[in-house]
Amino acid sequence: MAALLPLLLAHLLLCADGATASSAATPPPLPVLPVPSYAQLRWQLSEMALFLHFGPNTFTDSEWGTGRANPSVFAPSALDAGQWARVAAQGGFGRVVLTAKHHDGFCLWPSALTNYSVAASPWRGGAGDVVAELAAAARAEGIGMGLYLSPWDRHEPVYGDTIAYNEHYLGQMTELLTRYGDVEEVWLDGAKGDAKKMNYMFDAWFSLIHQLQQRVVIFSDAGPDTRWVGDEAGVAGYTCWSPFNKSSVTIGHTIAEYSRSGDPFGQDWVPAECDVSIRPGWFWHASEKPKNATTLLDIYYKSVGRNCLLILNVPPNSSGLIANEDIQVLQEFTEIRRAIFSQNFAANATVTANSVRGGQDNLQFAPSKVLEDGIYSYWAPQEGQTCWEMLFDLGQSTSFNMLQLQEPIQLGQRVIEFHVAILIDELWQTIVEGTTIGYKRLLLFPVIESQYLKLSIDSARADPLISFFGVFMDPFLSRHSLQNHVKPPRTNSSEVTMLRMAHASVNKSIAAM
Repeated sequence: MAALLPLLLAHLLLCADGATASSAATPPPLPVLPVPSYAQLRWQLSEMALFLHFGPNTFTDSEWGTGRANPSVFAPSALDAGQWARVAAQGGFGRVVLTAKHHDGFCLWPSALTNYSVAASPWRGGAGDVVAELAAAARAEGIGMGLYLSPWDRHEPVYGDTIAYNEHYLGQMTELLTRYGDVEEVWLDGAKGDAKKMNYMFDAWFSLIHQLQQRVVIFSDAGPDTRWVGDEAGVAGYTCWSPFNKSSVTIGHTIAEYSRSGDPFGQDWVPAECDVSIRPGWFWHASEKPKNATTLLDIYYKSVGRNCLLILNVPPNSSGLIANEDIQVLQEFTEIRRAIFSQNFAANATVTANSVRGGQDNLQFAPSKVLEDGIYSYWAPQEGQTCWEMLFDLGQSTSFNMLQLQEPIQLGQRVIEFHVAILIDELWQTIVEGTTIGYKRLLLFPVIESQYLKLSIDSARADPLISFFGVFMDPFLSRHSLQNHVKPPRTNSSEVTMLRMAHASVNKSIAAM
C-alpha cells in the first residue's frame, strides 16, 4: 500500500491551488454570518447539561402538580446539592439546570413574592434555599448553574391577569438572577393552562434576563439563544443547522421539522438543545427505572453528535438525592464514552489537502491542524476553489466504525454536504455521507478496515473549514442501533428543498468568482 501514496498525492494535486507561501502571515477567512455570541460558544463547548426536576411532585408521585399541595409535603430527609453537582461534574456535564419553580408554582427558594415556597415547608425548619445550596455546590465543582422558572403558575392568584402576573414573574426572575451569582442558562417554555387566558411578555422577560446576567443563554421553543429541538427524546435531525430564523416561529407554535433541521439561510444563530429524561417521567417516581448506558450513548450520538447540546434530566428522589441506580447508569455512560474516544486512530496520521489557504507550505491553516483538539485551530483551503479534499494516511490498516468531524463555528457553519471514502483495491469507496457538521458530527457505520481515508466536501455555504477529524471504534454499537444512524433517503421534504436551494446558491457564487 505504501507504493500507492505517490498516486494518492497526485490525485490531490489534480485540483490543488498551486499557490506558494508568503512571508507575511495570512489573515483568517471572513466569518459567514450568523455566528455565535460568546455565551453561545461557551454553551456549545460544554456539550451536556444535567436537568434536575425536583419539587412537591417528587413527594406526591405526580408529573404536573395542581398548585394545591400543602407545602409540608416538601420534606427531603437528606437533601445534598453537593451530591447533585458532583454527579454532574464527574459525568462530564458542563452545568446543572434546576426547576426553581415548576407549573405548580412552588418555589425552591424563599421568594418574597409568594408564601408558596420552601419557607413554608418543614425542610431546614423553613430556612432552607435549594437554589442557594445548588449554586454554591456548582461553583465548588467548577460547573455552571442554570434555572427553570415555569411561566405557568397554577398556584399564584394573579395568574390570568396579564399585567399583574408578568410583573410577578419578572419580580421572581429578578430574585433568581441577582441573589445567586452567575447563571449560565435560563430555561423556559410557553406552558399555560386552558382555564385562564394568559399572555406572556417574552420580549420583556428576555431583555431583563440579558440585562441581569451577561453570560446567560436563554432556552425556549424559539430562542432567543438556543432553541428546542422539537421532541423530548433527545434526537436532532440528521441535518441540523445552527442558523435559524427566529421570526419564523413563536414560542408555543413551532414547526417540528424546522426546529429539528434549522435553516441554512437563517439570519440568527440559534443552536438546538435536546432534552430527554433518564427515566420515563421528568420527576422521580419509585416505580420507574432509568434507561441503560448504551441507550444514553445512542442519544448522545443523536444530539451532541448532530451539532446540539444534550440536556439530560436526572431527577433527585424523595430523600433529596440522585438515586444510586441512576448514578450507576451515568458512571457506565461516562466509562463507555471514555473507552470509545480515548483512542483516536487518526491522532498521528499524515494529512494532506488539495488546497491550503496561503499556499501548501502555510502552517497556519495546514491540514494537520485537524488532528488538534478543539475548534480554534483548523484547516482552511485556498479561496475560490471548487474541489475540497483531504487525504488521511493512518500509517497502517485499521478497523473502525465511527468518525468525528468538527467545524470552527466561531466563523459560522459552512458545510452543506460531504462524504468520506476509503481506499479498497486502489479504488475509492464511499463509506458514509453527511449533510451538516457544525460544532460536532459523529458518524456511525459498520466496521471497516483501511489505512487511507479521503474527506470530500461536496458543497458549502462558503470555503469550508475543518477543525477536527477523528477515527474511532465503538465496540458497543449494535446492528439495531446502527440502523438509526444511516443517512435517511432523499424525499420531497423541506430539508431537501433547502439543500437544493443551497446548492443553487453555492453554484451561483462559485460561477461569479
